[in-house]
This record gives sequence, structure tokens and C-alpha cells, in this order.
Amino acid sequence: MRVLVVSAPLVGHVFPLVPLAAALRDAGHEVLLATGGGGLAVERAGLPVRDVAPGFDFGRIALRVLPRHPLIARAELAGTAGTRGAGLLFGALNDQLTDRVVALATEWRPDLVLHEPFAVAGAVAAARLGVPAVRQENALFDGRDLVRATTARLGGALRRHGLTELPPPAAALAVAPPSVTHQDGWPMRYASYVGGVDLPDWLREPGARPRILVSRSTLTGPRDEGPMPAVVAAAARVDAEFVLVRPDRRSARALPGNVRVVDWIPLDAALPASAALVHHGGAGSVFGALAAGLPQLATVGPGDRRHNAELVARRGAGLALRPRDITPETLTRLVTDADLQTAAGQVSREIAAMPAPAELVPRLAALV
Repeated sequence: MRVLVVSAPLVGHVFPLVPLAAALRDAGHEVLLATGGGGLAVERAGLPVRDVAPGFDFGRIALRVLPRHPLIARAELAGTAGTRGAGLLFGALNDQLTDRVVALATEWRPDLVLHEPFAVAGAVAAARLGVPAVRQENALFDGRDLVRATTARLGGALRRHGLTELPPPAAALAVAPPSVTHQDGWPMRYASYVGGVDLPDWLREPGARPRILVSRSTLTGPRDEGPMPAVVAAAARVDAEFVLVRPDRRSARALPGNVRVVDWIPLDAALPASAALVHHGGAGSVFGALAAGLPQLATVGPGDRRHNAELVARRGAGLALRPRDITPETLTRLVTDADLQTAAGQVSREIAAMPAPAELVPRLAALV
């Protein structure tokens, strides 16, 4: 069969779709990815990609949309808007994407459309062509809520394509471990493409001291205060080795002796030899640490980051803190607290027991 995979034009959205797309290709199916912007980096995965968002600028969309809804904008920046902020932003984005995605689908004629919940343009294209749509989760929100919020803000895209509403998907693929949060659909083990970059040899093995990886978001915006400056300020008083992944200039200045710096690395590949992960609260980082069984410190922040961090803390698999609350004591706790390590290990085993992407391929083929 032919499968069109549709993602928002952002790295963190398209990379988690690659393992299933590759499994479909490896099973003999024809796959085409539709994305844009930074998401075009997925070309390195060896899958055909079509740019459906030329000139994409997420910041420009946010500046156009959020000022019209000041209460939601304020809540979005505080991380308390739930799916309302995502609905505004990704509704406007999908209103731009839909015509190009429908045109691509009309030209390419897929038998099945696989889309993430932030890319309802894929569901519109499937409905327009009368083929099954499958929603693959890549966040920690309930995908049904995200799709409802986004579709409600689609503007004229539905009307332009002869629809009054989106039909329910033929199936949904749930990647969140149930003990962390519930998602509707067939369970599927979380996996993500790591970017086609080699991992330095010294990150493949544990160091002399516990290693704490520190990462930041691939998407920056207002009030996007990551954890790196606070970690650097506290690191000298922690008996651990810190590795800053893609640090900003401010964080990379005057580093203590136990802090090292690396450029882009396949983060998931570096996690097994590490003791903990400190990050900005993005869904991909949360899933990566949970899958590896590592305690994590996720900073609360705009968008879904507060929601994600608080889910981790509620499960007991990590800490949810504001960047200014990161101290030597909280960082030490990450690598010494047995309860955090136990809970993280439990979630890792839960994820490992979920079906791998390749196991879902026959079920998807049966939908056609």
C-alpha cells in the first residue's frame, strides 16, 4: 500500500514518526513524508520527503495569532493553557498546510494517511480522498483533545475542501505508558529517529562519575528559559559529570571543570550510558528518558512543558522544577534517589513491553 505520513514542520514532531514509517517501508509498502521547515532534516533517514510548508516560520504564526487571544496567550506562556494554546497555534498552521497536503495526496493517491495530532491537515486529506486516517501520538496530551482543539481553529480549510467536520480516525496509536498518562488507541512502543549523527565514543560508556545529560529545546520562543544556565551555576558543587548538548552561548561561558559540551548528538543513543537527563520538558525528551529508565529533571515552561514535567513528577520518575529552583541538592538527588531510579525503571519496562512499531504494520495494512 501507499502511506502518506503527515507532520507539522518541526523536528520534534516528525522524528517520532520515522520508526513506524521505516517499518512500513521495510515491510514493502511505499511511504512518503509530508512536512517542512526544520522537519525536512528527516531526509537523512532515507525516506522520501515533500515540503508542504515552504517559508514556514512558527514565530510569525504565533505573533499573528496569540495577540488576538490575550487570555489564552498568557496561559500558554505559563504552561497552563492545556490544548487551547496548541489549538490556536496549530489550527493556524494547519489552515496553511491543508491545501498543499490535499494537493499532494490528490497527486500521490495514498491508500492510508498517517498523521500526528498536531497535523490534522493529514486527516483532512484522508477525508477528501475517502481513505483511512490513522493518528499517531507524539505528545503527552490526549490526541483526541488536541485534534478537537486544532480542528476548531482551522478556519476555512474544512469548508474549502467540502467538509463540515473531521470523521473519526480509522485507528489511533498510543505511545504514552499508561502509568504516566492515558491515551486512546492501539499501544505502540515509543521510538524516535535520532538524526543520522554519530555518537562520540566517550558517550557510549559510563564515565568515572555519574553522567547527567543536559539538553534544550529545538524550538525557542518567549519565556523559553531552559535549564542550562542554572545547571552550569550549580554543577561545581555536584559529584557528577555534566554534558551540555547544543548549549547556547550564555551557557557555554566559563564552564566548571566537570562540565563538557557537545553539538547535536543522537540523544536517545547517549542515554543508556548516562545516569540522568535534565531538559526543557519537551515530549521527546520525556519519552527518551522514560524509555531509557533514567531519572529526569524537566523544567516547567510554556506550551505543553509544564504538563509534561508534572506528569513525570506525579509518576515519581523525575522532578518538575522551575529553572531558578535547580540547585546542587536537586541535581544530586537525580543520581542518588533510589525511589526516582526505581520508578524510572518501572516505566522503562512498561514501555519495553509495548508492541514495537513493526508489529503494528499488519494491523495498519488490514485497514485498507
